[in-house]
Amino acid sequence: MELEYSLDEVKEVATRLWNGFNSSRIFAFHGQMGAGKTTLINALCDVKQVKDTVSSPTFSIINEYLYEESGYARSIYHIDLYRLKDEDEAIRAGVEDCIFSGQICLVEWPERAPGLLPPDTIHLHFEVLDEGRRRLKINGN
Repeated sequence: MELEYSLDEVKEVATRLWNGFNSSRIFAFHGQMGAGKTTLINALCDVKQVKDTVSSPTFSIINEYLYEESGYARSIYHIDLYRLKDEDEAIRAGVEDCIFSGQICLVEWPERAPGLLPPDTIHLHFEVLDEGRRRLKINGN
């Protein structure tokens, strides 16, 4: 799947992703700095009606956000691997525990620990077309 969108349309893109991949749990966000990864993650959390403040976990590595689904509290783990060197460091930070928790995981900079991602991971590749437009290529189930 491939989408082109303006930054004003990011919430619609997020809704489309949840509708298209509603049973998926692991999403890997690939793209250069400033490509729109965190912006889309904010929109994905907004669509899920996350009550917590959504921010980039660059220094904390993992942020947990809570939302409600079918009357149950659920978690979304927002994981930013940018500062990590390798998979061992990611494991020590608790990334593997999040990935295999059964909860939704939104992973920025997944190329830092590709071996931790299960085969059914949805990969989102961002391309900056211009200041306000992005192309999103999606690979996975």
